[in-house]
Amino acid sequence: MNPAAIDAYLRRLGVEQPAWPTVDALRELHLRHLESVPFENLSIHLGEEIVLDEKRLLDKVVEARRGGFCYELNGAFAALLAALGYDVTLLAGRVYGDGGRLGIPYDHLALRVRTVDGGDRLADVGFGAHCHLPLAFGERGEQKDPGGTFRIVEAGADAAGVRGGHGTVEAADLDVFRDGRPVYRLEVRPRVLGDFTAGAWWHSSSPASHFTRSLVCSRITGDGGRITLSGRRFTVTAPDGTRRERETGTDEEVLALYRDRFGIALDTVPTVRETPRGG
Repeated sequence: MNPAAIDAYLRRLGVEQPAWPTVDALRELHLRHLESVPFENLSIHLGEEIVLDEKRLLDKVVEARRGGFCYELNGAFAALLAALGYDVTLLAGRVYGDGGRLGIPYDHLALRVRTVDGGDRLADVGFGAHCHLPLAFGERGEQKDPGGTFRIVEAGADAAGVRGGHGTVEAADLDVFRDGRPVYRLEVRPRVLGDFTAGAWWHSSSPASHFTRSLVCSRITGDGGRITLSGRRFTVTAPDGTRRERETGTDEEVLALYRDRFGIALDTVPTVRETPRGG
């Protein structure tokens, strides 16, 4: 990233360029990213190609002022952090689904970020409802966060860190828990952006992917709550977890919500595209 691109990204987030790649600066960047750049899968349903190339990701997030899902958001954020002097490692994850089943390989992209003053942090601005602030990567106790109580443990252990019968796992794998429930399993082996191409293709084309079966656009609000537009249902979640939902009416109302609440200017209302069977 050149200086102009860095400045444009930081303006998108509404923050000044940090003097040093510190923990406090990372915390501010992480939170502002979640507040400013929506988690959304609109490209899938608008027929827009998802390309895991750094320039393409930056063009989408910064120039087009769009959001994305994990590969796009964490991919772009990794580029910014590296340009600001952080040591960034891309990590592959598999998301826990119903019944504790793990998703496909390269199901998720998260970041291990080394700072100059506080060791490594787990940064993740691409998971939707998750931690608001980066987690201490080497900490194995509970970590309180506005998004919940998190814990990083050796894979196969429960939320308290006690190993149990979770099947065969790699010794280096880690499980991330939120409020006592497993969220995803991370490999600690470094990856590159291109490694996630197959995962991005599957999530954007397979009928088994929840991204192809529904629309979502969501971001954290300044008070620590969340707003979400799922198709035509608009949900406001307060910091205490209480929710208010309403169904939108006209296309104009939907487009206004995208524009005014998420900063996304669209010409047409996205609708769920029919995905061919066998994808």
